[in-house]
Amino acid sequence: MHIETEAIRTQMERSQYSEHSSPVYLTSSYVFDDAEEMRASFSEEKERNIYSRFSNPNTSEFIEKIAVMEGAEAGYAFATGMSAVFSTLAALLNSGDHIVSARSIFGSTHSLFTKYLPKWNITHSYFSVNEPEKIEELIKPETKVIFAETPTNPGVDILDLEHLGKIAKNHNILLIIDNCFATPYLQNPIKYGADLVIHSATKLIDGQGRVLGGVTVGSSELIREIYLFSRNTGPALSPFNAWILSKSLETLPVRLDRHCENALKVAEFLEQETNAENVKYPFLRSHPQYEIAKKQMKAGGNIISFEIKGGVEAGRKFIDGVQLCSRSANLGDTRTIVTHPASTTHSKLKEEERLEAGIKPGLIRISVGLEHVEDIINDLKQALNT
Repeated sequence: MHIETEAIRTQMERSQYSEHSSPVYLTSSYVFDDAEEMRASFSEEKERNIYSRFSNPNTSEFIEKIAVMEGAEAGYAFATGMSAVFSTLAALLNSGDHIVSARSIFGSTHSLFTKYLPKWNITHSYFSVNEPEKIEELIKPETKVIFAETPTNPGVDILDLEHLGKIAKNHNILLIIDNCFATPYLQNPIKYGADLVIHSATKLIDGQGRVLGGVTVGSSELIREIYLFSRNTGPALSPFNAWILSKSLETLPVRLDRHCENALKVAEFLEQETNAENVKYPFLRSHPQYEIAKKQMKAGGNIISFEIKGGVEAGRKFIDGVQLCSRSANLGDTRTIVTHPASTTHSKLKEEERLEAGIKPGLIRISVGLEHVEDIINDLKQALNT
């Protein structure tokens, strides 16, 4: 079936009440018929729900939908996107292992690589998104993972998934892709050789700024290790949030079509504005990796980055000047959101680190929403003229 149909029709088995829409299973635990069923369940001879930290009908439905849409065998759902990133790496890496990562990654992922993983002697090397040909130079005997986001946060650069997949396969290392900005509707990294795909479901998958969530999908063998780690450490997604996210997936294709349509028009508008420069949107012909984006993405997503002339102070004035758009660090909402990464999401990075990641003082990230596009453009226009 087409992905739009899978998003709607992948559903848990109906109960004795024959409900049309999946119910919420707000329970921490489950009962057993007898001692033998308990024993067989805990020894994993019998597959069933035991405790909602392990599995729950709602989380299982959400995972199945994402896995089907991404072309994956299995998955595990987490309380947040960052718990998905951390748990995935922690489950699969050992002391002494090494990660090769794109430098342009979410600020909290950077903190994980630089502040926390080194505690367990897990090291990393960064490559520039503009120099993917140098990736192989960074690979060591102890390298176990290539990690990347595409499109990147917040610079909206594009990495060639096919190129990354070939490198990972040639060196027998794992390729892990954070697919948050694209979602399973616009891009499927597994088709290009990714072993695991991670999502912050808090963003476009929820799409309305309501709940937190994360998910990792991939091969059954790898997910098994992630499941065992997570079963014991406890970063599980709540059943209610899973129910919300599963319902949200039913409208993901419809929402993304409008997000992408609006975002392209906004990006084209910004290209004509004298106070905006270096406008980046994957489906703009001026984007440095436009051809790669067209090859691996169905559409350009809803994130635009550009620079305000005048640096940090001009960036702050622009943020203060918006009237319709929201000032928030989130993205992927129905509402258009503007963010100044240098003073918010990536403020913990040193200035040198921000510049190396392509985050200049005047960089603005726009998460284009579902409002009428003329209203979005008019608000941005008056803010740019302030």
